[in-house]
Amino acid sequence: MASNSTKSFLADAGYGEQELDANSALMELDKGLRSGKLGEQCEAVVRFPRLFQKYPFPILINSAFLKLADVFRVGNNFLRLCVLKVTQQSEKHLEKILNVDEFVKRIFSVIHSNDPVARAITLRMLGSLASIIPERKNAHHSIRQSLDSHDNVEVEAAVFAAANFSAQSKDFAVGICNKISEMIQGLATPVDLKLKLIPILQHMHHDAILASSARQLLQQLVTSYPSTKMVIVSLHTFTLLAASSLVDTPKQIQLLLQYLKNDPRKAVKRLAIQDLKLLANKTPHTWSRENIQALCECALQTPYDSLKLGMLSVLSTLSGTIAIKQYFSLAPGNVGSSPRSSDLVKLAQECCYHNNRGIAAHGVRVLTNITVSCQEKDLVALEQDAVFGLESLLVLCSQDDSPGAQATLKIALNCMVKLAKGRPHLSQSVVETLLTQLHSAQDASRILMCHCLAAIAMQLPVLGDGMLGDLMELYKVIGRSATDKQQELLVSLATVIFVASQKALSAEVKAIIKQQLESVSNGWTVYRIARQASRMGNHDMARELYQSLLTQVASEHFYFWLNSLKEFSHAEQCLTGLQEENYSSALSCIAESLKFYHKGIASLTAASTPLNPLSFQCEFVKLRIDLLQAFSQLICTCNSLKTSPPPAIATTIAMTLGNDLQRCGRISNQMKQSMEEFRSLASRYADLYQASFDADSATLRNVELQQQSCLLISHAIEALILDPESASFQEYGSSGTANADSEYERRMMSVYNHVLEEVESLNRKYTPVSYMHTACLCNAIIALLKVPLSFQRYFFQKLQSTSIKLALSPSPRNPAEPIAVQNNQQLALKVEGVVQHGSKPGLFRKIQSVCLNVSSTLQSKSGQDYKIPIDNMTNEMEQRVEPHNDYFSTQFLLNFAILGTHNITVESSVKDANGIVWKTGPRTTIFVKSLEDPYSQQIRLQQQQAQQPLQQQQQRNAYTRF
Repeated sequence: MASNSTKSFLADAGYGEQELDANSALMELDKGLRSGKLGEQCEAVVRFPRLFQKYPFPILINSAFLKLADVFRVGNNFLRLCVLKVTQQSEKHLEKILNVDEFVKRIFSVIHSNDPVARAITLRMLGSLASIIPERKNAHHSIRQSLDSHDNVEVEAAVFAAANFSAQSKDFAVGICNKISEMIQGLATPVDLKLKLIPILQHMHHDAILASSARQLLQQLVTSYPSTKMVIVSLHTFTLLAASSLVDTPKQIQLLLQYLKNDPRKAVKRLAIQDLKLLANKTPHTWSRENIQALCECALQTPYDSLKLGMLSVLSTLSGTIAIKQYFSLAPGNVGSSPRSSDLVKLAQECCYHNNRGIAAHGVRVLTNITVSCQEKDLVALEQDAVFGLESLLVLCSQDDSPGAQATLKIALNCMVKLAKGRPHLSQSVVETLLTQLHSAQDASRILMCHCLAAIAMQLPVLGDGMLGDLMELYKVIGRSATDKQQELLVSLATVIFVASQKALSAEVKAIIKQQLESVSNGWTVYRIARQASRMGNHDMARELYQSLLTQVASEHFYFWLNSLKEFSHAEQCLTGLQEENYSSALSCIAESLKFYHKGIASLTAASTPLNPLSFQCEFVKLRIDLLQAFSQLICTCNSLKTSPPPAIATTIAMTLGNDLQRCGRISNQMKQSMEEFRSLASRYADLYQASFDADSATLRNVELQQQSCLLISHAIEALILDPESASFQEYGSSGTANADSEYERRMMSVYNHVLEEVESLNRKYTPVSYMHTACLCNAIIALLKVPLSFQRYFFQKLQSTSIKLALSPSPRNPAEPIAVQNNQQLALKVEGVVQHGSKPGLFRKIQSVCLNVSSTLQSKSGQDYKIPIDNMTNEMEQRVEPHNDYFSTQFLLNFAILGTHNITVESSVKDANGIVWKTGPRTTIFVKSLEDPYSQQIRLQQQQAQQPLQQQQQRNAYTRF
């Protein structure tokens, strides 16, 4: 249990490992480079990529690459090869080399060697550096020279370098194009070299003229050299060039279709299909109706299953894009679609029941996409074909646990989910088919089918109740062994059961699940099922499962984590006893819940480690505690209308103060405080949302719903009591629940709409504050709390990890020591940063730009207080930078005219591809001491010395007069 649960939320701590700082690590590797033994030198070289990954800042990378360049210059060919591999592995760090000239100079010196292998390695090295030296003429010249070499190894290296430089440099591409053309067309050039030279032409897309000349050359090659290898290489280069230059894509599609139709060689046909698939993925909008029609005709005519499979995969890709709508759209002047427009449907219907699983899967996908995307057509027959095709494919694949069958089954199940979402009236038959097949399927197939059932039940909760009986029957009979597939199946089935039983689980269901878990499951399976129960709001079940796991973990951090989850589940379970109109029991339920929440937050704090501080979890729970306390306080405030009614003179006080609300007594001020508190909680939820850059969309939606709950109650207080006249319901209009992704969201939206209707019906009908108003507020709180809270995935599991590391220069050796700056000079603060990712970078969202905010505040003054312009007193600047290869840098000019110690704070936030700003941090602080410049100090001292005799003279004159 302990070993497995490390995957869930606690990172590998690495206790006991003494970490070296960057300089020490570099010195260790440098010692290895200077060793007399070749093995130690090679070991030191190959450890450099790890060093770059750990300390990705320019100052270290520059030093390290200069050392590697020295090794490359003086070492043997094997060491050079190691340095080349390190350079290729560290491609994203190359632009951080500061002394590019010196680095290239050391590398380039080897190009003049008499050893052709050394020259070849150098050429490959230069090619790998093309991104940072694209316009180096000496490198260009060396590559051109080496293309004429008589040594095959050197020529191949020159071809590699030429391809890399052509991709980066327009000048080089223009210059080398004719040379490449001559070599390809020259009779003296061997065929295998021609095959290696042709792919360089794919990079000739820097301008239209260059692309056009490259296309003409490729066109000549395709016709002049009809051998299979030449045609394949030329056509593929043709396709890549068209995909990059964009303007020639329609022509390329026609050319590929022509070869697919007319060329008898299967290898050429396969290449044409592969390239058509590439263009279908990249530019589906360039496919005309005629192109799709031609592809359908080829697929209908071909007798080969392998080719038919390829063509159908292209059509299935296109069927999920805008191309399918263009295919079915009416041509101008036509009354109805032409008879040929049904060729695609005819092909798909033919293939649905094909004996090849792959062809059948693509046929079904095409039918499903047509059914879902072409909503305006009467497609009853087509819908039935899609459903029958899916059913037959399901029966075929669910009995087979081979990888191919499982891949096909995934396609079929994805189509089922899409069909159920796009055409809800078909979902019942789809679900019945899945439930029937579940009993006879293999375990691997059952797991995938359970995922499909859960996805459909999340979208269409009305189908959940019908599933439950079949699922429980199946749950009783599975799990005879403790294999991995059985464990996975237990989790998947339990998840579907939780989704299907949208309300609380019955005692019978809980007993069956627990009985199965006790007999065959391991601790990790129980934890995963408990996690799903927390996510679906089945907190009583989750609490019992967490309780059973407490004694099965080996680490105290895991113990405290599980204990905190148990307490949170218990706390949420206390809220299930809430009843409408019963406000005293509501207060006691909330108080009981808060007791367990406080216990849980103490355990959660104990579970956190320096490497994994559980900041999101702690903040989420603290906000939940504060929200429950605010709800409790508001119910008490509403009750105070009965326990402490307004005094008899309240009306007179209200008239005197000119505030009509004062006639309600102290409740008016309490309501105002409550409203402010809920608004404050809403802003804190907004801050938590902005800080959760790595969270999945369901977790973010959950946080958003909590924020909306706070805003709803604050709006209700304002509309009913504080300001009924100006309350507007337009922005809180009844939003449909059709687009809700989960049952929790659906129920919350339903409560919001109900509360808003109640508030709107009471608004302006009764003079505030009446018992009707307070009852409405209390009922709104109870309705919100009766929806069981969902703990979403990010609470348990972090699938995406993104962090920013900042480095400031100048920086003091000691963090507490200030940097000295003269007050008549400006400080140039350089901010560098690297973006660090986990195992799945950009899974939910990617960083588009980094926003750096620099501010300074005066900590303590020194010297006399001079009159300084206000502009010079503070620094407040902001810059946006786009990271390149996960690195960014920028500079700020800061002014410190006031003498004293200043505190500079640099804070970073990120902007994603959708333009949303996320407050990811970090926040770095340095101190600056502003000193008086020597010249001003000298003038000031001279003025003081000049003033002293004058003051003495004035004093003497005054004494004389006296």
